[in-house]
Amino acid sequence: MKKVIFSLALGTFGLGMAEFGIMGVLTELARDVGISIPAAGHMISFYAFGVVLGAPIIALFSNRFSLKHILLFLVTLCVIGNAIFTLSSSYFMLAVGRLVSGFPHGAFFGVGAIILSKLARPGKVTAAVAGMVSGMTVANLVGIPVGTWLSQEFSWRYTFLLIAVFNIAVIVSVAFWVPNISDEAKGKLSEQFHFLKSPAPWLIFSATMFGNAGVFAWFSYVKPYMMYISGFSEALMTFIMMLVGLGMVLGNLLSGRLSGRYTPLRIAVITDFVIVLALLLLFAFGGIKAASLTFAFICCAGLFALSAPLQILLLQNAKGGELLGAAGGQIAFNLGSAIGAYCGGMMLTLGFAYNYVTLPAALLSFSAMSSLLIYGYLKRGVQQVAPAT
Repeated sequence: MKKVIFSLALGTFGLGMAEFGIMGVLTELARDVGISIPAAGHMISFYAFGVVLGAPIIALFSNRFSLKHILLFLVTLCVIGNAIFTLSSSYFMLAVGRLVSGFPHGAFFGVGAIILSKLARPGKVTAAVAGMVSGMTVANLVGIPVGTWLSQEFSWRYTFLLIAVFNIAVIVSVAFWVPNISDEAKGKLSEQFHFLKSPAPWLIFSATMFGNAGVFAWFSYVKPYMMYISGFSEALMTFIMMLVGLGMVLGNLLSGRLSGRYTPLRIAVITDFVIVLALLLLFAFGGIKAASLTFAFICCAGLFALSAPLQILLLQNAKGGELLGAAGGQIAFNLGSAIGAYCGGMMLTLGFAYNYVTLPAALLSFSAMSSLLIYGYLKRGVQQVAPAT
């Protein structure tokens, strides 16, 4: 069982490197290929669109193959997509590489969770899934700073070549350690969509999308922001990426600790509110190095502090379609990445300085908080009507 979890964690580590590693190489990519930094930022959006397309398509064909074979196919796509991105020099082929790289992202998490739910002992499924997801947090803490350093010392291509080669190792681990099992769920596909008739899941999807868009509108351009607004040297970017990666890890841990005391809704609303404040303070005090590091840490901690509460809210409001709800959450999360990167880049295209990307970021995060407040208001109304009835 431990080998299965480790193999899946290796997979999420590779996905985390591919998804977030682009932020640390944005300036080198733009300089090498001869495109603007906002255009390079579009590569974040193309990855997210790959996730949005991939999750439902894989779900349609998943019942025809064993879970292990689907997993091997998904990791193979990771190798191919990152290899294309590494070897490309045109905007079009770079975009193709990112689309292919993002295609397996959401499906990998879904298939991995199903495998663990079948293998883990009762009561241990959540811990097993957390072990799988830990690969993503380790990628933010260790893998992405290493990728940033490779980009600065050699080339951004070395970063994504490393990711492609690493995924070959993931294929080997899946082949040897993951058992060949199938998903034998018999429920009709149409029945899984019934929960979408309620406004509750749509409000949570909205909060997921806008919450991620808010942080990504700024975080997509964290490197030029730190260099040109805060005045850090390029050599310090590896340290800065490690710092924000640590924020993501600690934010996830803190959210888990607070879940025993507070409801998921309260944790998510307060987290979004803190992110809005941090983004506005990044706009106002970005030129002060200590302030920019502090608020950057808070924003990235908030990004992963939102993950568990929103996932729990989705499961609570997706009865009969939990897997579809989880896939919808992944789609909303990555659609938010695309929207955020676009909105931040739009400010740069209009000629504003890099600190202005925090303004649409704060507005998007405020929209996420508003969606959750509306959800809470509707939920409270239903709870008050039920006893009276």
